[in-house]
Amino acid sequence: MPASLSLAITIGLFVLDLTIRVLAVVFVPKNRRPATAMAWLLTIFFVPYLGVLVFLLFGSTKLPKRRREKQLTINRYIMNATEGIDQATPDHLWPAWFASLAELNRSLGAMPLLGGNTARLFGEYDRSIAEMTAAVDTAEHFVHLEFYILSEDATTAPFFAALDRAVQRGVTVRVLMDHIASLRVRGYRATKRRLTRMGAQWHLMLPVQPFRGRYQRPDLRNHRKVLVVDGRIGFMGSQNMIDRSYDRWTNRRRGLKWKDLMVRLEGPTVAALNAIFLSDWYAETDELLAREGRQSVEAVGEEHLDCQLVPSGPGFEGENNLRLFNALIYAAQHRIVLTSPYFVPDDSMLYAVTTAAQRGVEIELFVSEIGDQAMVFHAQRSYYEELLKAGVVVWLYAKPTILHAKHFTIDDDVAVVGSSNLDMRSFSLNLEVSMMVRGRQFVNDLRQIQEGYRRASRRLTLEEWQQRPVRSAVLDNVARLTAGLQ
Repeated sequence: MPASLSLAITIGLFVLDLTIRVLAVVFVPKNRRPATAMAWLLTIFFVPYLGVLVFLLFGSTKLPKRRREKQLTINRYIMNATEGIDQATPDHLWPAWFASLAELNRSLGAMPLLGGNTARLFGEYDRSIAEMTAAVDTAEHFVHLEFYILSEDATTAPFFAALDRAVQRGVTVRVLMDHIASLRVRGYRATKRRLTRMGAQWHLMLPVQPFRGRYQRPDLRNHRKVLVVDGRIGFMGSQNMIDRSYDRWTNRRRGLKWKDLMVRLEGPTVAALNAIFLSDWYAETDELLAREGRQSVEAVGEEHLDCQLVPSGPGFEGENNLRLFNALIYAAQHRIVLTSPYFVPDDSMLYAVTTAAQRGVEIELFVSEIGDQAMVFHAQRSYYEELLKAGVVVWLYAKPTILHAKHFTIDDDVAVVGSSNLDMRSFSLNLEVSMMVRGRQFVNDLRQIQEGYRRASRRLTLEEWQQRPVRSAVLDNVARLTAGLQ
């Protein structure tokens, strides 16, 4: 190769490299939190060409424009359909700050605060599937279900059999499952064939099928877990519809089993839960099922819980779940108990938690002793020292169980349960649904479950943590740098 050509190529590559770095500094930080922007900039600066390619594939936290427009349409529909049915009337039992948080959620997520609900908690994996199966067997009109992971296996076979029986009775069964998450588990194709064979109407959520004209950032996922029967009974929480081992040989080899929490609802909030399903159905099919969205809002039972659903995700302008979680943590006066399998907070949540601990609020955090996702697990561990120094009590749920439940309690009055982890992925990239509940009995029931976690966990001390191997500390810190990308 002539020297002049070699020099020209070298200069060209230098100019291209410099141009990439300059443009990255200009465009990457736009509308991103500093931690996320810094993670992307580090990636691009260390490996410019690969970094740019990865950024182009995964850098946008927004859904395609057409889907965002659909979200605005469905938000307006929900707002109009639920106007005037805010049945939760303020009373002396409400904390002073509660009404303002309900208004925050209403303005961000379009869901009203509804009173007159009853709720039962199920923390045993097989029991919750049995309860959902029993509910489907009572269906007379429709069954709506959406799961991040949906798979027929030996554990979930009774549930699929109940869906089959419902179709045979003339019940309309509509099914949504996340494309990429379900695709990654064994039995994906067999599950789709099973749904087709029984006569269910099913669709993939957020499909990544570029040759069919359906594409968005591949790791923007619908992480919700929802079941609605006739608008009378609803389930939501953290549990996917799959075997406790997620039917993976690596999990079976390690003996891993997931522990989750599902909530069975009756009352006006079931209609709101159904509206979330209808919004996701509309997003995937262009079919707006307005008739199925008109349910009774009559109160039931004696608990009279005040409940408010908070949908969140890249289809919304703000990070609805993060705003609610931070507001609740700042509002707490006495005690906070957090449970999350993936605790990778952004700066705002980390400050909220440590500030609450430093002002004298008793805070406990339940996480798993081991992890199923290495990078996320190590990123989570990088926060332990700061939490422990602030006075947060960290409980490690004993291996080989993966504590996958997602919930927390604020003082003695308010709780949040749902599909959302306390991590940046759930705040920005995943479609989630959380439920804020005001009711002392519900909080007490959740506290009983938390007490069960405590008995199965060991407390992590600052002294123990500071003595961990140097290689572990280095890996934790490196993983933390990538947390904004996870």
